[in-house]
Amino acid sequence: MNSLEEQARRYATRAHAEAGQRRKYTDEPYIVHPAAVVELVRSVTNSEIMLAAAWLHDTVEDTPSTLNDISRHFGPAVAELVEMLTDSHPAEAKNRAARKVAHFRHTARASADAQTIKLADIIDNTRSIIHFDAHFARVYLVEKRVQIALLTDGNAELWQQASIIIERGIEQLTQAPHHIPADWFTRQQSKYSVAN
Repeated sequence: MNSLEEQARRYATRAHAEAGQRRKYTDEPYIVHPAAVVELVRSVTNSEIMLAAAWLHDTVEDTPSTLNDISRHFGPAVAELVEMLTDSHPAEAKNRAARKVAHFRHTARASADAQTIKLADIIDNTRSIIHFDAHFARVYLVEKRVQIALLTDGNAELWQQASIIIERGIEQLTQAPHHIPADWFTRQQSKYSVAN
């Protein structure tokens, strides 16, 4: 019998492929992203539940899979982590900033295990965004700076990696050829008030 993690890998691979998902900038099969997230999570834990949830973290958000499907196949503990990681856009969120603030609040209330997976997700998504899309990276890096400030229950090592990669990205954007003033990033953060 296959391990829970292997079952999750197969399920996620099939779900993302059947949804026709590819990586935005490289056109690689989407599963390369969950695979990278899993390896980051594996660097800090061997929890089968966390590794399974890392494989599945985007399935409910990006494929026809539901939380009930995840619970039925992988159990309630995995489904609960996936739910904590799923960005569900509230109807009242009229713009990107409002949607992101709602998601930041959602992940801030997540368990330490879910926050650890989210940190791994942020690290992988941030790795090459400046290279592929410096214009969008300006907004993305501000959002991730705000978000990780709320993920302090996650693994400290992954939190540090996420913080470093975000700050290095911002620093890179202040240099040539981008020349974005450093205070621009600070001003942009004011759009993302996450106070309750």
